[in-house]
Order: sequence, then C-alpha cells, then structure tokens
Amino acid sequence: MALVERLTAERAQALLPELVLLLQDTVDSGAAVGFLPPLSDEEARGFWLGAIADIKRGSRLVLVALEGERVAGAVHLAMVTRTSALHRAEVQKFCVHRDFRGRGLGTLLMDAVEQAAREEGRSLLVLDTRRGDLAEQMYIRRGYVEAGSIPGWALNPDGQLHDTVFYYKML
Repeated sequence: MALVERLTAERAQALLPELVLLLQDTVDSGAAVGFLPPLSDEEARGFWLGAIADIKRGSRLVLVALEGERVAGAVHLAMVTRTSALHRAEVQKFCVHRDFRGRGLGTLLMDAVEQAAREEGRSLLVLDTRRGDLAEQMYIRRGYVEAGSIPGWALNPDGQLHDTVFYYKML
C-alpha cells in the first residue's frame, strides 16, 4: 500500500534521484506535463530544483506516493501568494509512474492534494490537461468543472499542437 507524504525541501532533496526518474517516466510515457521526450537528467533535475526552491518559499506543496523507497507518483499544488487570491491554488504535474498505474494511486494523490489545499485554507482549485487524456475523465469524475479550452496550447512529441482544457473545483 502506498503512503502519501508531503515533502519538505530537505526530503525532496533526498528523494531527488527518484523524483527525476518519475518525471522522466511520465514524459516518456506521453503525459502532457510541460516537457517533451526524451527528458534529460539535467532538465528534469533543474525542474525539481526549482520546485524545491518553491517549497522553501512556501509557494508550492509537493505530495508524493511512496511504495517502499520508490516514488510511485507525485502531484504539486502551486499556492497563489497574491493577497487577493489566497483562496485558490493550481494542481500541477500530476504524475504516476508506469510501474504503479492501475493501483489507485491517482485517486490517493488527488484526495491528498485536495485535503492539503483545504488545510492551507484554499477553497478553489484550478488545473489544466490535454484534451482527451485519461486524466481528463478522472478530473470530471472528481467533480472538476470545465471552464474552457484553448486550441493549439502545447506541442505534442509528434510535432502537432494539442488543445488544453481548464478545469476548476470548489472545495
């Protein structure tokens, strides 16, 4: 059974090799998380070092699903820090390693990130996903409401542009 842990900056640094592998696997398996395959060690590491800096600043929460010592999945919560927007946050970089898919880790991570948002006083979550991805159906089942889409938002590995759909959920 996987355990979900909210990472401190120090713990994220200790798990950095596993976090790099998770992001690389997610990108290599075709997920739309802002990178194109093949994702280099340097680029993945740079992303995580930036996330660790955000954790230190208090502008990002990172939750991981651990199976033993392996990072099986992760999800980020980007905390809006402007005073007029302290009630909202953005769910980002939702990843489950291919070796652990189909075991309910996605639900476990989304439950945990929504609970963390509540604990932080956030009542509105927003996220985006590539139109047609499996994650889109999961978000809809969880009560996220489509706010709109933008055609040609990002590049797919095959060079084609894809549409992105934006969702929100009131907690």
